[in-house]
Amino acid sequence: MTNDKKQPSVNDGLSRVDGRLKVTGAAKYSAEFAIKDLVYGVLVGSTITKGKIKSIDTKKAERASGVLAVVTHLNSPKVPGYQVATDPGKPAVKGPVKVFYDDQILYNGQPVALVIADTFERALFAASLVNAQYIAGKHITNLKDNLGKAVSTHDDTEYKRGTVDAFKSAPIIVEQEYMLPSEVHNPMELHALIAKWDAADKITVWDKTQGVKDTQSNIAKLFHIPVENVQVNSKFVGGAFGSALQVWPHEVAAIIGAKVVKRPVKLVLGRADMFTSVGYRPLTWQKIGIGATADGKLVGITHHAVGQTSTYEDFAEGPTNISRSLYASPNVNSSNKILGLDVGSPTWMRGPGDATGAFALESALDELSYKLKIDPIELRLKNYAETDPESGKPFSGKNLKDAYKLGAEGIGWKERRQEAGSVTKDGWLLGYGMSGGVFGADREPATVKATMLADGTLVLQTAVSDIGPGTATAMVAIASETMGIPASQIRFDLGDSLYPNAPQQGGSTITSSVGSAVYMACKDLKEKFQQLIGNGGEDKPNYTKVLKQHHLTQLQVITDSKAGSEVDKYAMYSWSVHFVSVLVNPATGVIKLGKVVCVADSGRIISPKTARSQVIGGAVMGIGMALMEEAIFDDRYGRLINNNLADYHMPVNADIPQIEAIFVNKPDTNINPIGAKGMGEIALIGMAAAVANAVYNATGKRIRNLPITPDKLVDWVALT
Repeated sequence: MTNDKKQPSVNDGLSRVDGRLKVTGAAKYSAEFAIKDLVYGVLVGSTITKGKIKSIDTKKAERASGVLAVVTHLNSPKVPGYQVATDPGKPAVKGPVKVFYDDQILYNGQPVALVIADTFERALFAASLVNAQYIAGKHITNLKDNLGKAVSTHDDTEYKRGTVDAFKSAPIIVEQEYMLPSEVHNPMELHALIAKWDAADKITVWDKTQGVKDTQSNIAKLFHIPVENVQVNSKFVGGAFGSALQVWPHEVAAIIGAKVVKRPVKLVLGRADMFTSVGYRPLTWQKIGIGATADGKLVGITHHAVGQTSTYEDFAEGPTNISRSLYASPNVNSSNKILGLDVGSPTWMRGPGDATGAFALESALDELSYKLKIDPIELRLKNYAETDPESGKPFSGKNLKDAYKLGAEGIGWKERRQEAGSVTKDGWLLGYGMSGGVFGADREPATVKATMLADGTLVLQTAVSDIGPGTATAMVAIASETMGIPASQIRFDLGDSLYPNAPQQGGSTITSSVGSAVYMACKDLKEKFQQLIGNGGEDKPNYTKVLKQHHLTQLQVITDSKAGSEVDKYAMYSWSVHFVSVLVNPATGVIKLGKVVCVADSGRIISPKTARSQVIGGAVMGIGMALMEEAIFDDRYGRLINNNLADYHMPVNADIPQIEAIFVNKPDTNINPIGAKGMGEIALIGMAAAVANAVYNATGKRIRNLPITPDKLVDWVALT
């Protein structure tokens, strides 16, 4: 629901413009294209965690029925972009794994061979026949035991405002450690690629990617071919939360394989491979210190974090950044370090950094509210930042107070009791919790081609991908309102590198960036029509009639859009508040969610239906983070032991209660002309802390090591 029906919204009842294609199966995803002479690839992964390949026997696989080739480091064509020269005696340049480059093993599951056959089943069988022998080295995969080895990677990892560790001088102090386990990307669509070489220096790929232009550029650089000779198609993406923001080894392997067999190669990762091959949210240790006066004014915040990365690639997501800007604390200092372990590289995952940091910060602030005997909302209002604490700039738009009020009313916050563990309902412990979230609201450059055809159809084209939030629907809504024509007359073409430039779909930037480009392109197109009509033209003319009068088959514009001087004037963020009620069984520790209310302050709501879906999806993901998701390593062998959807637990329908999505819905026209800001990240950020805070309110037991499973709640000593 929106806060005020009088607030501007566009096409309130518009359903997904690609919905029918998806539910009928007409939408084609990357692995579903029927390419002539297509063959199939299956990867063979390393069974050790660190060391090198002693030998690799592929003879049995090569002799198996239907097998066309087996590619390893011994026979792989060289990838020109991999040949990075380094000075003797200096450490190797860090970066993504160079598949089939040498005999070195850097993590368990690293691809060591690619089997290509005329059917998938034959390739899968032949892959089981590849026999690799290894010389294993000593591996390290445990973060907690090696925190002292963590290092800073760049200047931004250390931050200081005011006095360091000022919280220690405050009358009321909370200082605690928090652990967030690795969470794994598990979208419905497996990562997949079809690679087809059209010539020695020309290639077409059908790829699951969040950015066709970036994938195009990366492939061109890796294989030293002109960027215009790389065509990337990604018309539909079946879910991605950051895992498709880069080119992974399996994609390069498929391209290599296609070059070897001189036929198009399809490679689809298995579900187990999804746990090792396309990144994850890094396991992160955090320590928070917060100090306040007796009346609740913050004195200082200290936030330290160590995140897991690989030994070959430095990945830092920035979980401490949220402590700099969410509240008006005069003293803040933080450090963000990484620890290289013998694991595959982590990557961006929805709400990167801030979702991790919010769990620690918002849990600690909730702990502080109990020490102060102050309502958690009141504590936040006492420390409400009217201007950006980090930069000192005014906010482009901030309506977080409205969000607190709307969420409190929606959840029934007045029923909450400050004393933890004091309320029961039908024999279950009842509790309420809340948490805030924030994420930067950016606007990236984007270009849109807008063409009005003679039959009145408006065609919009740009190279953006749509990973599921309903990008095409939002863009059609903007164009419909701007041009004054029904949504049914608008076609939005996307997901092809042949189209004009657009940013990757990540970081909650697409509506702000591409949406602004669509709006401006439509304005430019209308202006072009006005020039044809002359003085006295209508604001929303009959476009078909005008084209016919001027003997034109179409009218077209190409419009560039980017941020202006406003980026220097304002601090730009989207905000959220999450409210949760829970029931906890005192005997078993089982948690049932009662109700979830999420409030988004993300500017103007362009597409209410898909916006609501975004918020609900983020809430569900946050529930998984809080209660279920955890990638578990057996450190003896350095490998995951729950790399499947039976043992890696995620929420299902039965776990999810009523979720109410509320929008403040106040345009922020300081950031862009359409007044919209990002929503995908804030839908998740803070949700896990809201659940944890509700569990504490119900039970009096503070869980700082996610996920919150029943065994962590039940007092087994008391039971025995």
